[in-house]
Amino acid sequence: MTKQVTPTLAIVVPCYNESEVFSLCLRELSAVMADMAGNGLIAGNSYLLFVDDGSKDDSWTQIEAACRGNGHVRGLKLSRNKGHQVALMAGLTAADADIIVSIDADLQDDISVIQDMVKAYLAGSDIVYGVRGSRDADSGFKRFTAESFYKIMELMGVQQVSNHADFRLLSRRACAALLAYREQNIYLRGLVPLIGFKSSCVYYDRAERAAGESKYPLKKMLSLALEGITSLTVTPLRIIAALGLSISALSMVATFYSILLKYTGKTVEGWTSVMIAIFFMGGVQMLSLGIIGEYVGKIYMETKGRPKFFVEKHVGGAPDAS
Repeated sequence: MTKQVTPTLAIVVPCYNESEVFSLCLRELSAVMADMAGNGLIAGNSYLLFVDDGSKDDSWTQIEAACRGNGHVRGLKLSRNKGHQVALMAGLTAADADIIVSIDADLQDDISVIQDMVKAYLAGSDIVYGVRGSRDADSGFKRFTAESFYKIMELMGVQQVSNHADFRLLSRRACAALLAYREQNIYLRGLVPLIGFKSSCVYYDRAERAAGESKYPLKKMLSLALEGITSLTVTPLRIIAALGLSISALSMVATFYSILLKYTGKTVEGWTSVMIAIFFMGGVQMLSLGIIGEYVGKIYMETKGRPKFFVEKHVGGAPDAS
């Protein structure tokens, strides 16, 4: 079912120490939005919403200045740094529009396909994923780690779109459905597919970062993967159970074998096999405790029910953020 009414669009842009790239980001996104408004794809009161995630540079100062000079720009400042996913949720909470597009400030995602996203929405999609068409421009190491990331997440049972980060379009009802998830441990790439509304994909080639440094080095990518796995699936706990069952079965076989050797007089005294068994079991137990502890920690944080963020200031309109 196609949608006939010209929709209002809000483009949500999380910012953390984006001083070097902000002016370029503002200019490029403003141009894309003006072009779509001129072609009648979106309403004239559409706007950009920059979310400052406790930046240490002058990102917020630039956002305030942009809001004073442009009626189509709004800014939201969080009280402290809460991480990319929470900043994005804050922006989605504050956005009041028919459709919301989320994109990073580094301009690595192809902003020209935002128009294709809007067209897909008008054709009936509530969720439109921006998906990388290829990784040919990545280094061998980057390509290997990225592909491994998606394969591991898939094996762990996390439903997500491969080669999709957080460049996506959500309709108003899809955004409301996403915000209905109240958990503290947020992994949006895995949560959005759980909504279940009609979705589609647009494909593009990712560019190099326009300026500044990447906010997702390998360490943060590993942390994000751990967050996604432990917040969306219990597969690691099931692996522990299966491993325990397998070791128990092997232990019984080894026990019967040892008894057989004893009664046949073929036992050989030594400590190598004993030490290997001790170290192996010790490692398995520590790994298992670590995984279980991670889940217990997640439960601990969820039961507190703390607010995910606090808004210190907003400019350029009065978005309702809480």
